[in-house]
Amino acid sequence: MMPPELQPRLFRPHISSSSSEPTLSSPSYSPHTSPASSTNFIDRTPATSRSSNSRFSPSSFAYSGRIAIALVPCAAFLLDLGGGPVVATLTIGLLISYIVDSLNVKFGAFLGIWMSLIAAQISFFFSSSLISSFNSVPLGLLAAFLCSETTFLIGCWTSLRFKWLQLENPSIVVALERLLFACVPFTASSLFAWATISAVGMNNSSYYFLVFACVFYWVFGIPRVSSFKTKQEAKYHGGEVPDDNFILGPLESCFLSLNLMFMPHLFHVASHYSVVFSSAASVSDLLLLFFIPFLFQLYASTRGGLWWVTKNSHQLQSIRIVNGAIAMVIIVICLEIRVVFRSFGIQVPPPLNYLLVTVTMLGGAAGAGASVLGMISSALSSAFFTALAVIVSSAGAIVVGFPLLFTPLPAVAGLYFARFFTKKSVSSYFAFVALGSLMVVWFVMHNYWDLNIWLAGMFLKSFCKLIVANIIIAMVIPGLVLLPSKFHFLTEAGMVAHALLLCYIEDRFFNYSSIYYYGMEDDVMYPSYMVILTTLVGLAVVRRLFADHRIGQKAVWILTCLYSAKLAMLFLSSKSIVWVSAALLLAVSPPLLLYKEKSKSASKMKSWQGYAHAVVVAVSVWFCRETIFDALQWWNGRPPSDGLLLGFSIVLIGLACIPIVALHFSHVLSAKRSLVLVVATGCMFILMQPPMPMTWSYHSEMIKAARQSADDISIYGFMASKPTWPSWLLIVALLLILAAATSLIPIKYVVELRAFYSVAMGLALGFYISAEFFLQAAVLHALIVVTMVCASVFVIFTHFPSASSTKLLPWVFALLVALFPVTYLLEGQVRIKNVFSDNVAWGWDAREEDKKVTTMLAIEGARTSLLGLYAAIFMLVALLIKFELTSLLREKFSERSGQSKTTQGGARGMFPSRMRLMQQRRATSIQTFAVEKMSEDGAAWMPAVGNVATIMCFAICLILNIHISGGSSQAIFFLAPILLLLNQDSDLLSGFGDKQRYFPVTLAISTYLALSSLYTVWEEVWFGGNTGWGVEIGGREWFFAVKNIALLILTAPGHIIFNRYVWSYTSKHTDASPMLTVPLSFAAVVITDVFQVRLLGVLGIVYSAAQVYLVSRRISYVSALCL
Repeated sequence: MMPPELQPRLFRPHISSSSSEPTLSSPSYSPHTSPASSTNFIDRTPATSRSSNSRFSPSSFAYSGRIAIALVPCAAFLLDLGGGPVVATLTIGLLISYIVDSLNVKFGAFLGIWMSLIAAQISFFFSSSLISSFNSVPLGLLAAFLCSETTFLIGCWTSLRFKWLQLENPSIVVALERLLFACVPFTASSLFAWATISAVGMNNSSYYFLVFACVFYWVFGIPRVSSFKTKQEAKYHGGEVPDDNFILGPLESCFLSLNLMFMPHLFHVASHYSVVFSSAASVSDLLLLFFIPFLFQLYASTRGGLWWVTKNSHQLQSIRIVNGAIAMVIIVICLEIRVVFRSFGIQVPPPLNYLLVTVTMLGGAAGAGASVLGMISSALSSAFFTALAVIVSSAGAIVVGFPLLFTPLPAVAGLYFARFFTKKSVSSYFAFVALGSLMVVWFVMHNYWDLNIWLAGMFLKSFCKLIVANIIIAMVIPGLVLLPSKFHFLTEAGMVAHALLLCYIEDRFFNYSSIYYYGMEDDVMYPSYMVILTTLVGLAVVRRLFADHRIGQKAVWILTCLYSAKLAMLFLSSKSIVWVSAALLLAVSPPLLLYKEKSKSASKMKSWQGYAHAVVVAVSVWFCRETIFDALQWWNGRPPSDGLLLGFSIVLIGLACIPIVALHFSHVLSAKRSLVLVVATGCMFILMQPPMPMTWSYHSEMIKAARQSADDISIYGFMASKPTWPSWLLIVALLLILAAATSLIPIKYVVELRAFYSVAMGLALGFYISAEFFLQAAVLHALIVVTMVCASVFVIFTHFPSASSTKLLPWVFALLVALFPVTYLLEGQVRIKNVFSDNVAWGWDAREEDKKVTTMLAIEGARTSLLGLYAAIFMLVALLIKFELTSLLREKFSERSGQSKTTQGGARGMFPSRMRLMQQRRATSIQTFAVEKMSEDGAAWMPAVGNVATIMCFAICLILNIHISGGSSQAIFFLAPILLLLNQDSDLLSGFGDKQRYFPVTLAISTYLALSSLYTVWEEVWFGGNTGWGVEIGGREWFFAVKNIALLILTAPGHIIFNRYVWSYTSKHTDASPMLTVPLSFAAVVITDVFQVRLLGVLGIVYSAAQVYLVSRRISYVSALCL
């Protein structure tokens, strides 16, 4: 490294304090100048030697965004190649890693991510068909190696996100960072080119590879300071950064340069080896693919790209000038052969055309290169540049066919442009714009004005007007940017106008692709990559102008929305998709892009502004209704209903309002609740799809045309319509529930409102159930509505009791229980009476047999539905009472614990284990105290009502099990846990406590299986010819009955002993009775022919083992407490 005191002052590298990159104006960029921001050079520890600058500094990985730009699309491409197995493997692995990381097992999460990537790569090898796709084993293996390398780089990038790895292994993270910057350009450019070639074909594939190689070299090849090195302030050798503080060393930088210059060239030779020298155009391709990246490398040297070649800035400048001139000449000649004379009709006869085209292209390239290298700094160089601009503009005008009589016009335009460039004269630039606009107008009118062509849905003449206007605005904007700050509104207006015209032109090109000329019609598709390219360039220009304070925040908001809206054309084919997307983005984005300069301590947006933005969002979504209709029709394959369209619109409104609430009203609870209510309403409309009144529906011509298509009938046929108006009742009921849950309806504080709310809920649910499931049984509607009203009143007033509700609720529940048998019996009797009213006597008539059978099946189905309805009601009542009693018990326990806290403080400090045991023993006494306290408060009925509801629910579920599954034995294991909702009361279950909560479950299982076994044996013996059970049992003799009943008796001791233990949880340690019942149960399992008896035997063995384990564990626990 040359000491700075030996370098000329002009070329001494200094770190800028205001920008993050070296300035463009200096031709002598030193590679030792940090390209990172000056904020990276904070002096954390004073250093006096060079080695201190290389010390490790644990910090976050500063270049994660650059890595994401390269590796995230690569990962998406690999997932697409691997398919479902790779996605499933990676999802499961990452989910496990996330769970492990949430448990604070950092190394486990790190190892899990790597194992997930390895497993996904193995799955990729088995699921993808690389060798068969390439029809070549070497190419397939090379592609597999490339995919494996990408997976490895993704793992390295993920590893850098672990902070503990930086602290424990600092050298590893530095190596991983260098590895990523050295390898990602190779991998990313190859995979991006692979994906592009897969999409558009092999034509111009080498140029795709060239573009990606240049992009990723610029992103990773320019020298940058490591994220994990200590950054000193700009005071070491005048701000010079040591070489070892850079991420890449000389060797890696050399390899990246070689990859940039030779890999596209070699790829072209390998893929086009048979036609490389077949023509002049092919030779030109070969030269272009080498000299274009070579010229780009020379330009990158102005940012330090060749710091590894030499550290002398004068030598670098000489290398740039000499090699750049050679490369520029060759590129110009090759472009003339490959593009200009091959694609354009030159208006000048040879050999003058070759001379003028060469002067135009080579002179323009020379002027651009001189300006980039900063060579136009003296009066002589300015004069040469001015002469060159005049000559190039004049020659270019002659080449495109400009009349010789008006040749001074482009010459004067070139003069004004050169004067603007050398003297920064704004007036000269506007003079250039005026003259250039005249030339553009002449060119368009001379070549296209009189053509009778219909292009992009309009005449070519109209389209030319739009193109000319857009070009003129684009030429004016650079001059407006240079005006004083008070005229920046002109720049904003020009940018917005240019963006609007660009959106309109590309929308017409993309969505109206037909061209009509002279009686012929053809389709010309506007390429998708042009939409993406113009969007990215527009966003980049907007970002740069905003960073330079040339445009304001509101202009950035509008321009970002307009440029981003163009991308919607790539996904939906609607004619108005650009403007619809722009309107929606303009409505949604203000909370994100605006209101950034206000204080963070209070709401950034006022209340009226929030309401206004919400209204604007709703209006914009209504404006998007046809686009939503198109999207739903594309997704479903047929036109959506009005309810579905309205539901998606409401959900979209709710989602679009999330930024307003999340960023500006996160402290307002009512805003969050309203947002949840809106989204839930939309989801209910999507699920229910209720019929919409004609006044609510919007039927445009497009929607009418889509719904009047005859294809639906020809494909799907006629479908019987079902009345959907009851879904409105369910939506009303669910909205009432959500409104009460979010406290939008204050039923907790107003008793009258609570009563009205409960009755309304019951009516809505009752009428919905009646109309949806019992439409033909009109007599049941009143009973079902009364039942739902009683259930709603009971549930709401139990959870929010009033002064008199505790006295009335038991009677409401009694009415609910009484309505169950009445409704069940009345349903069948009334319908049977209506059907058979015409018959004189009971019997079957041949003419009405089908009707009677249908009626009996309908009655059976309706009764089953009634059983399910009442089971759900009783389950809800039991769950609610269990919840209320548990909450009351917890409150009483907390009160007693608080009262005894002072008296037990010393004892708890001396004997903590013994005090915990005493608290456990007092659980039953506390429960008894709670029951007594409820009796004093007038709520002693709650445990009894809960027990009745639990028993009723369990009994109805058993009946449903018999009706639906024929009495399945396995179902008892799902139904018995219902009995966990039983409570201790003062009458029915006075001795039942928290200790005995599992006793009803085990007793119900044992009893049900025993009774089911007896019924199965009796059915087999009595109805031996029944094929339903004959296959399972396999015998019909009395010996069969005696054998299986005896085996059933053998299983009884194990169940009796375990149920007794579950009731009391007391057993002697030396009691061996549980183990003595194991042989009896095992004999029943082996010998019996009845499935239920075998299941009882297996349960007996499990019960015995569980009892022995629980007894030994409890004894060990008590012994530990005593010690």
